[in-house]
Parts: sequence; C-alpha cells; structure tokens
Amino acid sequence: MIEEPPILTIARPGPRPTPAQIEALRGVPTGFVCDAMAGQGALDGSIAPVGGTRDPALHVVGPALVADNGPAEILATLAAIERARPGDVIVAAVAGWQGCAAAGDQALGMMKNAGTAGFVTDGPMRDLAGIRAVGLPAWCTGLNPNSPHANGPGRLGGAAVIGGVTVATGDLIVADCDGVVVVPHDRIDAVIAAVARVRELEEELEARVKAGFCTPLDLAGMIASGRAVEEG
Repeated sequence: MIEEPPILTIARPGPRPTPAQIEALRGVPTGFVCDAMAGQGALDGSIAPVGGTRDPALHVVGPALVADNGPAEILATLAAIERARPGDVIVAAVAGWQGCAAAGDQALGMMKNAGTAGFVTDGPMRDLAGIRAVGLPAWCTGLNPNSPHANGPGRLGGAAVIGGVTVATGDLIVADCDGVVVVPHDRIDAVIAAVARVRELEEELEARVKAGFCTPLDLAGMIASGRAVEEG
C-alpha cells in the first residue's frame, strides 16, 4: 500500500441506554434477563468472573463500550479507557485469543479511575492479586501472564462478536456471578417489561418448591396423549 492504514478507528457515537433503563435492571439476576429474552442473551460460559469469584452480591449493569482489538492486542481497550463515560462497561474483544492476557491490574485500575462499572473480555487476564486490590468487577476466560501488544489495528465504539454473541456499543450489559448477558439497545424496554412477569413467575415457583412441589411434568397426561411413551 502507498499509505499505511490507521491503527485505530473510532466509530461515531450512537444511542445509549437512559439512566432509567439502567436502573430498571440494576440488581436483576442474569437468569431473569435471559428468561425475558426467550432464554437467550448470555455470553459463552467460559467468560466468568475473574479468579472464579462466585459472590452472590456481584452485579453490574451498564452500557457496553466495545473495544475490538483482535488477537494479542490491547490498543482499542486503551482507547476505550480514555473515551469511557462513568458507568460504562468496557467490552474487549480479542477474537477469543488465549495466548496472552487481554488486560491486567494496571489497565483495570485506569478503568476504575475513569468511572467504568466493569470489564468483560473473551480472553484471559493477568495480575489476579492486583485485580482483586483494584476491586473493579471483571469477567474473562481465565488467567495468562503473557502480555498483549498495542500495535493495532483496533476499532473502538462499534460492535464485535464476543462469547458467541454480537455486542454493540450502547447495548446494555447485565453481569453477575452466573455470567454476562447482552440486552440489545432496541430491546431494552421490552426486556424491562418482561422481567416483571419473569420475577412474578419465579417467585410463585419458588414458593411452590419450598412447599414441597416436585412434579414439574404431567407425565401421566403426556403418556395418555401420546406425547410420551413408556416402554416395557
């Protein structure tokens, strides 16, 4: 090529969730959110709280800011730290690369300084002791002490596939100890409305289970109708 292409592309800002939309899903379990989206929306289960944390109190909700880095890269993530707004969740895509860390404690510390709510990546992280000291919630695929590079190319503010799900900047991220769920921006209001019904049904079933309920299927009825067959 006659001219070298840019090493970083920054997308034009798009729509963001409103503060009211964010608050409506604060504290809502990821399972409820998935149920409100027909059982879908969660990233691959390999993306879990860093260090295996399973604290039931762990919960983050905020707008996604997507940093599409590519394998072994961190340039777009570093740009995301500078452009992040308070409450954003930086989502760093590295094409699932497991050969080095997608971020470490110093990057996470800068994210916390910028006021972000959390960090999600489809790669590993490093410096677990430092990450725990920073205290910013993070979800990743594991740990790897190898270092990434900041050479590019990278893209900030668009969309990327992470954990089998397309995440766009401005989507709403809901994450807890069970995993990470993506609510597309144009479905936020519908999901909020559906979550109320999901919570109601969940509470009803929980009460029945505590009271001794243990027959979730009408097996006799299924056999009688031919929907199930009992051999022998």
